[in-house]
Amino acid sequence: MAAEGLLRQRVNEGLRNQFGERTLNEVVSGQRDELMADLKEHLNDIVHDGLGVEVIDVRVKKIDFPRAVSSDVYNRMRSEREREAKKHRSEGKEKAEFIRAAADRERTVIEAEAYRDSEKIRGDGDATASAIYAEAFNKNPEFYAFTRSLAAYRDTFNNKGDILLVDPDSEFFRYLKTANGGED
Repeated sequence: MAAEGLLRQRVNEGLRNQFGERTLNEVVSGQRDELMADLKEHLNDIVHDGLGVEVIDVRVKKIDFPRAVSSDVYNRMRSEREREAKKHRSEGKEKAEFIRAAADRERTVIEAEAYRDSEKIRGDGDATASAIYAEAFNKNPEFYAFTRSLAAYRDTFNNKGDILLVDPDSEFFRYLKTANGGED
């Protein structure tokens, strides 16, 4: 019994020393096996000669801290988690900004290409329309002049509130006087 009590005291002391050298995260997760191997080696150095006992294995099943220390431990655990959470958030924000920048750049390129294509199509359409107008004008210049006059009449008298004072003998009414545009 005395050997067991002394061994328990040495294990507790060794664990406290190991906990002092490592962070709580290292103790709980990644370096637990290393901690237990170091503790077993340290205990064997002490108890082999003093008690004639060899320690074969040491396992950490539960970590109980004194009340005075437990709040500090939990605060340190919380601050470590908060720091890690901030790190993940900042990495996420950085990735989000990179993705947004890439999307904005891609959108700008797509919009520029679409505008270029639309202007080319519009230019091709205007050129085709001009060619058709020129061909129509060359085939029948009088008809072309008549359709232009009709468009001018429509645009001029579009709003019922508009008032236009024009000499009835002016060129503007040329096609309204006779069927052939004023030529008898």
